[in-house]
Amino acid sequence: MEPLHEGGAKVLTPSTADDVPARLYLAIGRLSRSLRRSGASGLGHGSISALSTLVGCGELRLGDLATKEGVAAPTMSRIVAALVEAKYVQREPDPADRRAWLVKATPDGERMVSGLRSTRVQELRRRIDRLAEDRQQQLIMAIPILEELLSEE
Repeated sequence: MEPLHEGGAKVLTPSTADDVPARLYLAIGRLSRSLRRSGASGLGHGSISALSTLVGCGELRLGDLATKEGVAAPTMSRIVAALVEAKYVQREPDPADRRAWLVKATPDGERMVSGLRSTRVQELRRRIDRLAEDRQQQLIMAIPILEELLSEE
């Protein structure tokens, strides 16, 4: 059994402290996958991620989108081709460099991302609402810490 201190919170020992990054990584990954399933769109994670980036950043060169998404240019070309076919993205030659392509989300693509976010946020809200009040407060207190971890990229 893990040691507890006065308030009932767990005290980290050297062995449990080593587990924190692995447990947090797994919990965040599993929660993310679970929420993605709740807003199933028929698009894969890579397509949804690329489309979300375009909605957030606006028009990008194909290579820049690949870099932001952390994938190779040929992979992003396949993703964008599928998004163009689905009419979520439009692609046109870059006027500054005719060898490059610019891609941007269409209004249908923007609606798709907005709908997915809304569905997933509503599902997360339902799950949070099922937590006891004290657990909800603990989660709220952890948000700035998680946001701080994002700034380490």
